[in-house]
This record gives sequence, C-alpha cells and structure tokens, in this order.
Amino acid sequence: MFRRQAPTKVFHPVTFLPTHPPLARALAERNYDQPTPVQTAVLADAAAGRDLLVSAQTGSGKTVAYGLAIAKNLLDGAERFERAAAPLALIVAPTRELALQVQRELAWLYQYADARVVSCVGGMDPRREQRELAAGAHIVVGTPGRLCDHLRRGRLDVSELKAVVLDEADEMLDLGFREDMEFILKTTPDTRRTLLFSATLPRGIVALAKQYQQQAFRVEVEGDEGGHADIEYRAIRIASGDVEHAVVNLLRFFESPSALVFCNTRDAVRHLQATLLERGFSVVALSGELTQNERTQALQALRDGRARVCVATDVAARGIDLPNLDLVIHADLPNDAEVMQHRSGRTGRAGRKGVSVLLVPPARKRRAELLLNLGGIDAAWGAAPTADEIRKLDQERMLRDALFAEETTSDDLILARALLAERSAEDIAAALARLYRARLPSPEDILDPGQGAGRSREDRGRGKDGRTPRGEDRATEPRSKPGKSSPRHGMAEGSVWFRAAIGRRKNAEARWLLPMICRRGGIDKQDIGAIRIMDTTTEFEISERVAESFAVKIGRPDKEDNIRIEALADGPQRQAASENRSHPPRRETRETDRNGHRYEKSRDERAPKQHGKPHGESGPGFAREQGFEKKKRHQDRPAYVAPSRPAGASPAKPAFGKKAKKNRRG
Repeated sequence: MFRRQAPTKVFHPVTFLPTHPPLARALAERNYDQPTPVQTAVLADAAAGRDLLVSAQTGSGKTVAYGLAIAKNLLDGAERFERAAAPLALIVAPTRELALQVQRELAWLYQYADARVVSCVGGMDPRREQRELAAGAHIVVGTPGRLCDHLRRGRLDVSELKAVVLDEADEMLDLGFREDMEFILKTTPDTRRTLLFSATLPRGIVALAKQYQQQAFRVEVEGDEGGHADIEYRAIRIASGDVEHAVVNLLRFFESPSALVFCNTRDAVRHLQATLLERGFSVVALSGELTQNERTQALQALRDGRARVCVATDVAARGIDLPNLDLVIHADLPNDAEVMQHRSGRTGRAGRKGVSVLLVPPARKRRAELLLNLGGIDAAWGAAPTADEIRKLDQERMLRDALFAEETTSDDLILARALLAERSAEDIAAALARLYRARLPSPEDILDPGQGAGRSREDRGRGKDGRTPRGEDRATEPRSKPGKSSPRHGMAEGSVWFRAAIGRRKNAEARWLLPMICRRGGIDKQDIGAIRIMDTTTEFEISERVAESFAVKIGRPDKEDNIRIEALADGPQRQAASENRSHPPRRETRETDRNGHRYEKSRDERAPKQHGKPHGESGPGFAREQGFEKKKRHQDRPAYVAPSRPAGASPAKPAFGKKAKKNRRG
C-alpha cells in the first residue's frame, strides 16, 4: 500500500501517478501520497499493457499495485464502469481471508468508478454467490477451489475477461492448487492480460509463467526496498520449558495493540491460547479446525479491539491483514525461510514499524541461524525480557497513562476530596498503583540459558566424571519432593493458608497456578508464599494483609475456570499416605532370602531406583525409555523357580502362562 500521512480532511488530488481520476480521488481521500516500489514498477511505461511476473514481499502494497495496473484494461478510458454484467477481471487468492481482504481493498479503490466487486470463497454459501454472479459483477475475487466449482457449473461467465491476477501464487502452489490454477487459466480467454504476483519465484512459478504468460515483464522488488524494510528481527534465547513464559513476557514488554503468535500444530495453538487466557490476555485462535463463522468472529474481535492476541498456525494465518499489528512471535520455529518471511510479513505493513521475534531453545539454535541466513536476515540475539524490566516499564507507562491527560470533572473532584479526607495521599497513590497492576497479566521469571553456556565442570561444581563431589562441598539445598513447598519461600509476615481443588493428577503446575491465584484474588505475586502441590489438591500461603479481601474475591463466580478455592481453618495439612501413593501396593519384584528361597517384595518396601537423572528433568519420554529397558531385563532373567513351601501351606500359584486345573467331582 501507499505510505500514510497524518489523517486530514483536506482534499488534495494525487497528480504524480498515471492513474484514472476516480482512483486518484480514492487514494487522496485515504491520504496516500507516496507509492511503494512495487506500485511504481507496475505503473512504469515498460510494463504498460504487458503480462507481469512480480516478486514482492507480503505487505509491500501488491493489492493496490495490481488494482492500479489493470485499471486501464478495465475502464478503457472511461471514468466509470457501465452496468455490471459478465466480469472483466478475475483475482485468485490462496485463502478466504486474503480473498476477502482483496475484495475490500479493490472496493474502496474503485468506489468512485462505480465498480461492483464480488467474492467467491470456500466456507461461504455458494447459492448466495450464484445470485450475486447472476446479478453481474465487474471484478470477481475468489479462492481457487470455489472459482473452479462455479466455472464447472457454468455460474461464472469468463467470456468478457480482460485481466486475471494470481495473488500469492507461491502460496497456492504450496497448498496444492496448481491444477485449479491451470484450469482457470485454460478456461479464460487467450486475449486476457495475466498478472502473477508472488513473494518468491520458485521453479514451479517460473514454469507456470512461461506456459500461460506472453512476453511477461518481470519485476523483482528486494526485501530491503519492499514491505520487510520496516521489520526488526530478534532471536531470543530461552530454555526449552520456558516458551510460554517467554511469550507472556514479550507480549507484556511490547504492549502491541495487536500481536500474532505462530505455532506449528493445532494442539499447540489450543494449548497456548488456553495458557494466555489463564494469564489474563484477551486472545483468540486461528487454526484449521475452526469453521468459517468462528474464524470471521475471531478476526472481527481483533479488528474491533476486543482481542489483542491471535495464536495461529501458518495455513490459518495466510492472507490475514490486521490493523496495528506491530508484533509477530514465532513460538515454534518455522519450517523454512519462506514461511518465516510470510509470517513476519503480517507486520511492518504500509509504513508501520514491526517486530518479529523468534524463540530459540538451545537445541534449535543452529536451525534458527540457518533460517536467518537463508532469508538474508540480520537478527539481534538476546535474552527474553525479565520480570524486573517489565515492572519498570509498567511504572513508566502508568505515569504516561491517558487517564492523567483527561479533563477532570466536578464529580472526580468531589470523590478526590472525599478520599483525601479519609486517606493519606500516599495510601491513595499506592491503591491506584495496585489497581493499575491488577489489570495487567503478571510477568514471568525466566532464566537465560546463555548464562550457563560454556562453563567448565569446575565452574559448575562437577568433577571430570560429571558427578558432584561428596562432603561439605555438596549443595545443602534439599531436592523438592511431592507434596512439599515450591521454590517460593515462606512469608516473613503473618499468613493464611488456602486450598485449591486441583493437583498433580490434573497437571497442576506452579507456573500457571501462580497467575491464576493472582487473578482470582486480585493480588500480586509478592502476596503469595509457599505453594504445595499434591495429588488432588494444592495448598498455598497468602499474606495476612490481603487474606480477607482474597477470601471474598475467590468466592465470586469465575468465567475462566471453575476451580474451587477455600480457606484452611487449621493451616497446611500433611499429605496423607493415599496422596503420596496414587496406586495400591503391588507385588512385582522377587528377592532371594538367606536360604536361596525367592519371595516377592511390595513396591513400598523396596528402595527407590537410582537413575542417571532426576525423573523430572527428562519428561515423559525419559520415563518411557526406562520402561523399555526394564522390559528387556525382564525378558533376559532366568526362568521362575518355585520356592519350597512348608507342610500344610496352601498350594503355590501356577507359573505365569499356565492355567490352574480345577478339581471337578465325578
């Protein structure tokens, strides 16, 4: 698009573009005064009337570019269209969102030429589209599958077509629409003008252009000159388990009016959306499992400000154009450099500055460096914003809040005087600060994995064999055990204990329990002491100073979760034996006594197995691996030998795999 000036109602026509007066008027009313490089290129004298093969990044103003380029073919010197009949131009886009966006762009660009622009996209009612096509259209915008369906059914008349535009052709190839594109190009008149726009020009696009274009004029706009010149790339080092925390802190640090977070799978989108909702963000999701109506509602929520964050997959986010989108976060690294550029191209559009952030765990660092090198991108490497940095920013933002600039009314003054009569100015200011923080999601504490990189064994307190030395040098801090307090220490001041009806069986973790408790009770993290997560419940400590108001607030119904929280009358409870062990004792290990007899020992009598790592460090995969080794050892052990039994004892159970014979009476 053109670069925007400050909004003004003064009308000054654009005179430097060789375009028609109706289009110039529409551009002037939107205060577009400077064409982007791709728009200048397609309007050059050398490109006039010719087929075009254009390579330009997403967000470089391609829609307005081909809208201006085909104006001469469609209007043929006239200032307005005649009555709509068979369409004169056909625009093909890879996704519904992009097609609907193109329809809106061309509708305002051609509004003073009395153009009728119709959309035909999947997920919409085809009968309504059939009626609109029958009523006539000057420009038809659609997705490949739906356009082919209308063509095969004879609903779309292409006999009068003067121009065909393939927008984001490389995306259509990636999505498997090559046959549909070829069918459309074969069906349309040979006299048409063909404009092919693509972010990249792979071999498939070049071959398509050679087959269906005639002496095409090739335009290549470099990334630095196109839409990505205004995107700042950052690569953030994170620990593998801190992806969600890093997303939270980035959203809080940048405070973008709209932000887009990319994941590689639907499950990841679903999980991250739930996490951000729990943290207190207004967030929607876009993935392939949504219906068209749900997608439309999600995008509308972003456009009207009801939602600020969108978590999406690559395919679901293709073609969407969100206003004020200043931040793109790659929660999962993209599969290739082109996908990364398509993702990032959602921001930095039409002259606005944008930031694209890649979250890079240590194991994916080489992959991230390769993607950046292939894309020719120079990214700034660093750590994720810390909680202290975000709190400092919050203080600065509070001092600049728009509330202080608003005009003070008489009611405000009356309330202010009443407050000053009852409270000191310092108490009122402190309460205001608490109210300001309460509406913000709490930042997370994140460790920079780069801080521990490259340290020697001696620096880490380990010897050559990788083990921690015994004796006084060994760390005295005990390991955390089930049912014990989290790393959060006890409170120096008085405290009250509460219990939440959720535990380890429902995947309770301190990292999401903490913000949930803050949100439910309207308190800060500093007001929470120890947290003890057990099998079915979680007990936590609240400062006595805020305990009374906390108890009142947790009793109110909550829209986001139905976790019951209640005060403990007699303080924290010791975890019962049934809490410590969620399974009955099982007899599964055979031991040998002094006489060589073998007997079985229950799990609870055995000493715990010693693994190379604590169980929690390697996750479920580690547990599965241990189970596999155990099975192999079980297969290799010698056959079972029945122990001798004293006289009068009951018969032993038969060996594994054999059925006991029943004594049947004659």
